Amino acid sequence: MNLAKPHLDVGLFSTQRDAQLAFWQQTVGLPYDHMGKVGGGVQQHRHHMNGSILKMNHSRDPLPAVPPSGIVGLEIARDGLAAPRPLADPDGNRVSLVPKGANGVAGIAVLLRVNDPAAHDRFWTEAMQFERAGEDRYRCGDSLIVIAERGKVERSPQWRGPGYRYTTVQVWDCLAEYAGILARGGTSGGEPRILGETVRYAFVCDPDGNHIEISQRASLTGGKL
Repeated sequence: MNLAKPHLDVGLFSTQRDAQLAFWQQTVGLPYDHMGKVGGGVQQHRHHMNGSILKMNHSRDPLPAVPPSGIVGLEIARDGLAAPRPLADPDGNRVSLVPKGANGVAGIAVLLRVNDPAAHDRFWTEAMQFERAGEDRYRCGDSLIVIAERGKVERSPQWRGPGYRYTTVQVWDCLAEYAGILARGGTSGGEPRILGETVRYAFVCDPDGNHIEISQRASLTGGKL
């Protein structure tokens, strides 16, 4: 995969704008970048985390009552820590600040609960072309996908819903990478679209239906979409 940025981004949805912004900025200590409108009454508040972006998507309307995604936690590397610092945001989403480099976490690690670890291993190494970084661990740039739990994950067709809902891979060519992932056995979660002059994006799904955004962002790649 031809990455435009060596970091995964993470998206969550919430109806608690002020409480969430206070948590991620003040408790976790993430620098605020900017807010963008993504349609459907949703405003995306973007925060920096070691080169990755935490996308706190605030919905003005109630979110659909869908099963939780398989994303069960987030680890963020932080200099100067002697031990992990577990936290939970106002909606109960788990996040831990961890010593930089602990268990290979240089930037962030996205923690998954999965139904079938073998299916995930094939997906992340073959369809997504991530590097295997140890048992149940897959590297994209300096970010990690970690199979942290094994258990029931209910598939949802919705990528919008409460809590952590998706990850984002920033690439040079959305159309080529999307087609390549499908050709290597991945499943579509949404065909390519263009949002203004900002981004071309598509979605694919992992074996449990978790959505992964394949994003070609003009500010990273330059030129026109």
